[in-house]
Parts: sequence; C-alpha cells; structure tokens
Amino acid sequence: MSNSKKAVVLLSGGLDSTTVMAVASSRGFRLFALSFRYGQRHSIELESAAQVSKVLGAERHLIVDIDLRAIGGSALTDDIDVPKERSQAEMSSGIPTTYVPARNTIFLSFALAWAEALSAEDIFIGVNALDYSGYPDCRPEYITAFERMAQLATKAGVEGTTRIKIHTPLIALTKAEIIKTGLNLGIDYSLTHSCYDPTSEGLACGKCDSCLLRLKGFSEAGAVDPLKYAVN
Repeated sequence: MSNSKKAVVLLSGGLDSTTVMAVASSRGFRLFALSFRYGQRHSIELESAAQVSKVLGAERHLIVDIDLRAIGGSALTDDIDVPKERSQAEMSSGIPTTYVPARNTIFLSFALAWAEALSAEDIFIGVNALDYSGYPDCRPEYITAFERMAQLATKAGVEGTTRIKIHTPLIALTKAEIIKTGLNLGIDYSLTHSCYDPTSEGLACGKCDSCLLRLKGFSEAGAVDPLKYAVN
C-alpha cells in the first residue's frame, strides 16, 4: 500500500539500516537513501549501501563526504584499536571506543536538511536500544529530543508547514527480532556488511562487537548469516 510520501532513510549498508529501509518501503514510502563517507575504517559498507539502495528501489542515493578523522576520538576514525572478542557483559557496560563523537547527531542533521529540501516529513534511522554497544545516541530519549529540536531548527517547522517525524522501528527489538523482521520482508542479508574492522579482502573479522552481535542475532533467529567472515 503506497502513501506516496517521501522518506529520508539513513543507510550505512549494515544489517539494521537495511532492515529499516525495507520497513520504510513496506509502509509505502518513497525512499531517499542517505549515506556518509566520513573517514570510517569500514568504508566497504558504502558498497553494500549502494547495492541495498538499488535493490530496494530508492529514488536517489546520496553519499555525503565528511572527514570525521579530523576530529578523531573513535576506533572507527582514529588510530585506536577496534575492541575484539569482548564478552556480552563487557559489551553491555560502558561506552566503547567504537563510539564516534556525536555521529548520529551529525547524520540526523544532514537527514533533516535533506528532508526539508525535499518537503519530506519522515526520517528513518536504524538505532537500537537493546542489542547495541552502549551508544548514547541510540536511546529513545535522544531521538525524542532531536525530533523536538527539529521543529525549532527548521523553516518548515517554525512556519508549521512540516512536522518532522523520526521513525525508529527497530529501537525496542533484539538483533534476532530485527533479522526475523528483515527476512520476512525478503531482505538478502548477503548484501549487507556490519564489520567494524574488515580485512583488506573485505571479509568480516568475526571478532568485533558488531560482528559478534550480528552472529548472535542470526543464531538466535535460527538463521544462517550469509556474510563472509575471516574466522567463524
């Protein structure tokens, strides 16, 4: 069922953002995919984003260049080792070094700008507050605050012509539930890439937090992860 409304979808090329794009499509939105080349060591995810965008029928896929390496402060953008083989207890306590300072705020700001330019009222983002690695900008209260700010910070919001809604359909789901949702929507997860520290050949390391959460999710969903790993 189509509602012909435009939606800006933040698309990294990973499992969660791909599932979110499929959810937006299933709800009848016209898809405008937004990705970032921000100096991340796992830039291979952008190849996945391009494939996902095409397969799911995005009307446009915009890749914005931002050099967050100039700021650093993260294992994804700086000379800091990506943590490997952490236990569930370790992953669920504290904020890890893979946190990129203010990343979702930066990304959502670009999404907000594009949504306003498109006269779109809807933004989709794949944040998750359950099986996540302690990121502060994945919490429901953060999304609520940003959505409230969006009404104050835009011409469309101030004039009352547009009220931005930030959709977070995965925020209360486990990784297994996210995977089941995606499989039910027909997602080919072999197109996605989740690893924070892939090999030079593009294989997932199988040891970083993102790989471990993904593998755990597929196992609990009773499904096989089609991603190629350097180790199993």
